[in-house]
Amino acid sequence: MPELVFFSGTMDCGKSTLALQIEHNRSARGLRGVIFTRDDRAGEGKLSSRLGLVTNAVEAQEGMDVYAHLVGLLSEGGRVDYVIVDEAQFLSPAQIDQLARVVDELNLDVFAFGITTDFRTKLFPGSQRLIELADRIETLQVEALCWCGARATHNARTLDGVMVVEGSQVVVGDVNQTSAEVGYEVLCRRHHRREMTAAAARAGALSPDVLPVTAG
Repeated sequence: MPELVFFSGTMDCGKSTLALQIEHNRSARGLRGVIFTRDDRAGEGKLSSRLGLVTNAVEAQEGMDVYAHLVGLLSEGGRVDYVIVDEAQFLSPAQIDQLARVVDELNLDVFAFGITTDFRTKLFPGSQRLIELADRIETLQVEALCWCGARATHNARTLDGVMVVEGSQVVVGDVNQTSAEVGYEVLCRRHHRREMTAAAARAGALSPDVLPVTAG
């Protein structure tokens, strides 16, 4: 039976890489898929991995009906065997409902990839709706690590290495950005709560009660 599967994890845990791997494996077997993405770091209409891999995708813009888009492709004689959605957290709840409809009415597998919470530890609306509707939720097994060596569980937004806790929910940036532009860093819960980034630790803000730990 076709499924709506939500692959979730923090930033820097390999979500986009897995999406590209699924696309490679299925296309190598002669299957044809449609890839949707939203606000990828590589620019509009791209699905990219931090490993340097990139492919073209359909930009799921605000207000786009993804179900109608696929129906249009099929009505014109196109072939669609599966659907991949990267940066799914940026989709609206209505668009997530449309993905569920793709599974139920078009009998297509939909593989959605995204982070669950924003830099304020609040659920993205798209991710919340995926949690409510998905047939399966898979947590990626590649664990991102906090600067202290502990498992990273939270996404932090930074400005010149300093963690910020206010602002728009969606601002495009990259993990470990080193310039004064907006960047992101993954932290364990302890250091997210204390707003302790790697830059803050290097600058001497590390106190005895937040000493680094070793992974594992």
